[in-house]
Amino acid sequence: MASGSLTVYVVSDSAGDTGELAVRAAAAQFHPLEVQIRRVGFISTTEAIEAVLDMASCDNGVLLYTLVIPKLREYMNERAEAKGVVTIDLLGPLIENMERLFGRPSRHEPGLNHVLDADYFRKVEAVEFAVRYDDARDVTGIMKADIVLTGVSRTSKTPLSMVLAHKTYKVANVPLVPELVPPRELFLVNPKKVIGLTIRADALNAIRKERLKALGLPDSASYATQERIEQELKYASQIMSRIGCAVIDVSSKAVEETASLIIEHLELK
Repeated sequence: MASGSLTVYVVSDSAGDTGELAVRAAAAQFHPLEVQIRRVGFISTTEAIEAVLDMASCDNGVLLYTLVIPKLREYMNERAEAKGVVTIDLLGPLIENMERLFGRPSRHEPGLNHVLDADYFRKVEAVEFAVRYDDARDVTGIMKADIVLTGVSRTSKTPLSMVLAHKTYKVANVPLVPELVPPRELFLVNPKKVIGLTIRADALNAIRKERLKALGLPDSASYATQERIEQELKYASQIMSRIGCAVIDVSSKAVEETASLIIEHLELK
C-alpha cells in the first residue's frame, strides 16, 4: 500500500451503491489522503469472489462488501483470511442483529432496494461474462465480447474487465506471453473491439516486484527483471501491431481513467 493512499474494493451481490456511499463518507474524514474506490457489483459466484480477492491482494487493498447471501459472506470471510486480505462486512452484522430483534430470518435477496430493470440484468450478465472469460480461460469468449483486452501480465486487464462490466460491456481478456502462441480468435475478431494495454518498463518492474513481495517471493525472480519485462513488452507490441488494434499506455493511469478512454474509443468507432 502506497503511503497516503488506499484502494478499497466495494463488492456487492447487487449494484454496490450502499458500500460505495459508506466508503466515500468514511474517506471524507481523511482528506486530503487519497482513497481509490473500485466497485465490483453483481457478484453471485465463488469464482467471482476469488477474482476480486486476487485483485485486492495485488493492490494491498481493503475489501468492503455488502453481501446478503449467507453462503457468499461465509466464503468471502474464509478465503479473505486465507489470502490475508483485510475485509469489512458492512451489512452482515446489521442483518444478523435485526434477525434476532425481529425473531425471524431475513429474505437473503440481493438488490431489493433497486428496480430490477433491463440495465440491472445487463450488468449481472456482463460481470458473469468477465469472470468466465478472464485470462483467456475460454477463448470462445473473444468472438462474443464487446471488448477484448490484451497485454502482458500486470497491465490491469482483470480490474478493467470488472469496471467495464459494471458499465454493461462484456469483456474478455487475453494475456500475452512470449512462450505462448496467442489464440487464433485474437486475430479473427474485429480489431476495433480489441484494446492493447501497454506500460513503461520501469513502472511494470515496480508493480511486479510488489506482487512478488505480496506472494512472499524474492523480487529477483525473472518475472520482474528488466530484461524479461522488455522482452515481453516487445513481443506484446509486435502482436498488437499484427492485430491492428488501438493501444493505451496504462503506466500512470487509474483503472477508471483507462476504462473511460476505452469507452470513448468505442463510441468514436
